[in-house]
Amino acid sequence: MGRGGKGRPAKPTKLKLVDGTRSDRVNRNEPEPSEELAVEPPPWMVDELAIEAWENLAPDLIERGVLTGWDVQAFAEWCSAVAHLVRAEQALATEGHVIESEVFNRNGEVTGSRTVRSEWSRVWKDALEVTARRAAKFGLTPSDRAGISVGGSGESGADPERLLS
Repeated sequence: MGRGGKGRPAKPTKLKLVDGTRSDRVNRNEPEPSEELAVEPPPWMVDELAIEAWENLAPDLIERGVLTGWDVQAFAEWCSAVAHLVRAEQALATEGHVIESEVFNRNGEVTGSRTVRSEWSRVWKDALEVTARRAAKFGLTPSDRAGISVGGSGESGADPERLLS
């Protein structure tokens, strides 16, 4: 989010330079992650589907300078959310979005049943929201990439000042 949690999120400096933002509105002292930081799945990410998502996209994102050592946590969260989304999709395909649930009386005896939303529906919705938010941060959707222009060489860590000349 922008300042004070209101408005649009701040645009990354490199994107401001590509878009032609006035040079007085560009932070020339923006911190940059060290190239020595490891860009690999964090130890807590043990889910096979999450690791598969990492392995599918991380090499390309690293090559293009989008995924750095500072971004590992956010990207790992996206990968985990993708794994939850896949599992929820599989469960919903099997049992459906609406299921029958038993109704109990005060004594814990089954008195009937009712139609309810599957818990997998909630997992699916939550995972979809997380994947969408995190995907935007890495330019993983067409609309997020629409205003971005990058060189085809995959230069990572290229000096953004070169874009001002």
